[in-house]
Amino acid sequence: MFTGIITDIGELVSLDKQGDWRLRIKTNWETTEITIGASIACSGICLTVIERDDNYFDVAASMETVSVTTLQNWQIGTKINLERALRMGDELGGHIVSGHVDGIATITDIKPEKDSHHIRFEIEDTLNGLIASKGSVSIDGISLTVNSVANNSFDVNIIAHTWQETTLGNRAVGDTVNLEIDMLARYVARLLETQKKQ
Repeated sequence: MFTGIITDIGELVSLDKQGDWRLRIKTNWETTEITIGASIACSGICLTVIERDDNYFDVAASMETVSVTTLQNWQIGTKINLERALRMGDELGGHIVSGHVDGIATITDIKPEKDSHHIRFEIEDTLNGLIASKGSVSIDGISLTVNSVANNSFDVNIIAHTWQETTLGNRAVGDTVNLEIDMLARYVARLLETQKKQ
């Protein structure tokens, strides 16, 4: 489990696509504190640490994970939002994030608004109805509050701190991002789907 509060921006420095993908991510974290087998949210994707050294850690990604996330487009040099798993007693500053991506969203508009930025995202039809105004979403691992929802799109405001301390500040219209809907919405949707079949 994660909170959607980004604590470092890593960089992809090595990518091995033989079998399950192996990614080496450079970080500013003290890597001696990372245990092998630990879960790290990498731009919203929960991945398992399989090796570490002084300034990097390696994670593995199955082809299922690659096929349903933006990881399929990552290249050497890609910047990655990083968050370590929530520990008992940690401050829950964002919302509960699982690191299980529900789909890919596309940025359709970015507008500066005073010190903030207003971003609109288009979502896949399968996620329509699962995002609520003033509800929570995770975009590339960042916990955000939804401003409004319309048809297959929603928008958020990004404060200056988030713009500067995450990869959102380098995004452009047309870019794709990993989207995780609120966990409660996921289970309500499943419950309604089950009731329809009865």
